[in-house]
Amino acid sequence: MPVNQSKFSADYEKNKKYLDDLIHVKDSFDVMEKPFFIGGKKACYYFIDGFCKDEVMEKVMEFLFKVQADEMPEDAEGFMKGFVPYGECDLIGDKDAFIRSFMAGIPILLVDGYDMLIGTDFRTYPARGVDEPEKDKVMRGSRDGFVETVVFNTALIRRRIRNPELVMKIHSVGKSSKTDVVVSYMSDRVEKDVLKEVERRIAAIDVDSLTMNQESFVECFYPHRWYNPFPKFKFSERPDTTAACILEGNIAILVDNSPSAIIVPTSMFDIVEDADDYYFPPVTGTYLRLSRFIINIAALLLSPTFLLLIMHPSYIPDCLKFIMIDDPINIPIIIQLLILEFAIDGLRLASLNTPNMLSTPLSVVAGIVLGDFTVSSGWFNAEIMLYMAFVAVANYTQVNFELGYALKFLRIITLIATSLFGIYGYIGGILLAVAGLVFNKTFKGRSYLYPLVPFNARHLARRFFRVSLPHSEKQ
Repeated sequence: MPVNQSKFSADYEKNKKYLDDLIHVKDSFDVMEKPFFIGGKKACYYFIDGFCKDEVMEKVMEFLFKVQADEMPEDAEGFMKGFVPYGECDLIGDKDAFIRSFMAGIPILLVDGYDMLIGTDFRTYPARGVDEPEKDKVMRGSRDGFVETVVFNTALIRRRIRNPELVMKIHSVGKSSKTDVVVSYMSDRVEKDVLKEVERRIAAIDVDSLTMNQESFVECFYPHRWYNPFPKFKFSERPDTTAACILEGNIAILVDNSPSAIIVPTSMFDIVEDADDYYFPPVTGTYLRLSRFIINIAALLLSPTFLLLIMHPSYIPDCLKFIMIDDPINIPIIIQLLILEFAIDGLRLASLNTPNMLSTPLSVVAGIVLGDFTVSSGWFNAEIMLYMAFVAVANYTQVNFELGYALKFLRIITLIATSLFGIYGYIGGILLAVAGLVFNKTFKGRSYLYPLVPFNARHLARRFFRVSLPHSEKQ
């Protein structure tokens, strides 16, 4: 048999030698082979240690040992249908299909006299529990979350949408990684042109490996302009949120080895929504949603507005004179604000890399040092610490990291522009933020601010105000 062959033959020895060399059975300790006999014919199971359910394989082989010679069918299809006691089976006729299935963990059965192999999908993956995600928590609602195994994630969505119109279409991305990418949608609700564009972009991805999982996929799927920091996609680690988006006609993309769903198409209003908006009554949900909008706007404008007023005391109305700094200012205010902007990120990175048993003591020590000692030593003024503390807390009011950092970058630009050009720099920074939103587009080319741009009053009201879920009355 030639080394570069793609099709299998009916010769067991040639097939076995070719497969042994192809997957390096003798070199890789976790690539296993199990030769045995079925009905007097030579057979061999190929599998990867750690991906195989031992109990299931034992039961399957126990059944195969009982097959008699006179019962053996003439072809692999007949054998698979009549003598393989497992539900998920498939015929494999060439090298590419074998590599794709075997390296994904599917045990492969080779039988003498058959020119096709039989894949029996009783694999298993190491996986953690479907616990609630740390970042995407809710005060009320379900407590499960996505994990790194894509099959488990699709099952969590299926559990919530028991409708035959729910489609889970799988793709393979990456020449070396061959990462499973699942496109999930409601066939009767999805926009066909959007679905066609998503599948076209996935098929056009030409990359060796999705090294960083969903981030690598997103960068290949939609290589947008780097200078616009606003996120193009909504990421969710919650199956309930993802299911709700799918039912609204959106598309969820699940990447294997990633515990998040990528939801498209996405506007700014989709990104700032939160599951708590719907787990509480309409009045409470509306309050939470509006609070989030206001806090995000305040996080963007608070420190630049304070800097502008301190630079120009004449702009301060009499009712706000108390915001003036009475203590000596040893370091320029703009320098204090910028130092604290970077210090907040430093504390966040330190908390991520600190063992859990030390994270609380570290936070206490850091809070004392930055909050008390730096003020008493003259490095920072108390008012600056107060406003930056609000900004730090405000960054955690929404779950999207990219949006939080987009607001942070624009805030820093506005701070620097205000310190250099005064009121004109302040206005310019705000206009830059507005332009970043207005001229941003979704991957389909739609407005990032719909239904504000283009204006749709009814849909815009529903984005700001939580309404009751539609229901039909019994006659």
